[in-house]
Amino acid sequence: FNLIVMNCALSGELCEDPVVSQKSGHIFERRLIEKHIKETGKCPITNEDIVIEDLIPIKDVAQPVRPRPASATSLASLLKLFQNEWDSIMLETYTLKQSLDTARQELSHALYQHDAASRVIARLIKERDEARQALADTAANMQKALAGAGDAMEIDTKETESGINAIIINEMQLHAKKLSKARKKRTKVAHPNLPSVETIGTYDCVTSHPLHLASEPGILCLDLHPVDQNRVVTGGVDSTVIIFNRQTKKIEQTLKQHKKKISSVVFHPTQDVILSASYDNTTLVWASDGDKFSVVRTSTAHTAAVTCVSLHATGDYFVTSSLDATWAFHDIETGVCRQKISSPEIDAGFTRIQFHPDGLIAGTGGMDSVVRIWDVKNQTNVANFEGHDGGVSALSFSENGYYLATSDIQGVVKLWDLRKLNNFRTINPEDSEKPSPVQALQFDYSGTYLAVGGSGVSVYNTKTWDQVKFFDDHRKDVTGVRFGADAKFIVSSSLDRTVKFYGSEE
Repeated sequence: FNLIVMNCALSGELCEDPVVSQKSGHIFERRLIEKHIKETGKCPITNEDIVIEDLIPIKDVAQPVRPRPASATSLASLLKLFQNEWDSIMLETYTLKQSLDTARQELSHALYQHDAASRVIARLIKERDEARQALADTAANMQKALAGAGDAMEIDTKETESGINAIIINEMQLHAKKLSKARKKRTKVAHPNLPSVETIGTYDCVTSHPLHLASEPGILCLDLHPVDQNRVVTGGVDSTVIIFNRQTKKIEQTLKQHKKKISSVVFHPTQDVILSASYDNTTLVWASDGDKFSVVRTSTAHTAAVTCVSLHATGDYFVTSSLDATWAFHDIETGVCRQKISSPEIDAGFTRIQFHPDGLIAGTGGMDSVVRIWDVKNQTNVANFEGHDGGVSALSFSENGYYLATSDIQGVVKLWDLRKLNNFRTINPEDSEKPSPVQALQFDYSGTYLAVGGSGVSVYNTKTWDQVKFFDDHRKDVTGVRFGADAKFIVSSSLDRTVKFYGSEE
């Protein structure tokens, strides 16, 4: 019985899984008869009604061996069969090689077109930037010419600018009185939302974001928007300014106009405006049209690298410092340099400049290690603080206006009392053999904490001057540091091209 070979009554082929119908006795291939029953419900031979349950499988049947095709019954036939298969494979391989060569030619052509288009775009961008710069220079020269028209017209002297006139001085004095009055009221009220020393001590790095080009790594400056604290602006070695959103963790815009590395960036607190200073000797005013920032003013007052920019408390004026040993006072609305200040006694370049919170005085730091205090109204040097061994690398006024923190490239931080005009505290670097320059300083708004950016970020309690916390997350020197509102978080930038946020884990 095991030698019986059964053919399917439906297809006539050998059955691999035979079943027999109880009603007709015919043998079928299971898969064929079940499909037929599902479609028609009748036996294909007798046309009787039938269901799948009427089928009985046949067990212990020898598996059928299908006969070889006629073409494979001899050695010659097999060789011919293999030769045909080989020819088919070779033909397919040849076709694939032809397709590959065609694809390579198309890719090469596309790459050539892309390269040509890139060169054209780069040339057009360069021509556009040169045209913009020429237009800005022409506008600035026309304004200077109009302002200095008359017998007193000379180039690159104080008489060429319109000066800090009585109207500006009166505006600054009124604003200073308003700020002082508000400050006196505020000092009577504690800061209930300010974190304690213990809370600051628990802060940790919560997010880190690499910005700027990896080919030219390094962030040189940083600012946090005073109102929208999700926005951070940075300036890099790659000569670009980047606006980053802390909440979305995305770059909002990359601003490209400067030709050399960026030295300082500042957010305007009430307008959608950014100031940027660069080693290309220019200071740019960027304004947003609601969507994108673009350059609206260009200052070319300096003849050497512009090292710092600081915004006045009114938001209408800004000052810049430069390695040409001058500092300048500008009108933000017109971009005009109203006054450029120099002194025959000073031949070392200025590295930093900062407005006092009231805006009537300003502090500068120089390559000669001297910190100078200037009366902005009459542009006179009213006090000098000496004691640093290296060039001044950072400075910051406390919000109450009583104290000034300064640092140098040797990593030393000094605290000055502006009422007594003396140095009352010095913070020396922990590693005196290989000190890192302290390039960033900031008091928090309450004046309770001071952040110091050197090899890492240190936070000091200004009452005891004890170090509250040290963050060593950056791989290179820190270049910028800012406190968030009520010191709820801290943000820093570094030459490792990252921006890091520190705070309590949510």
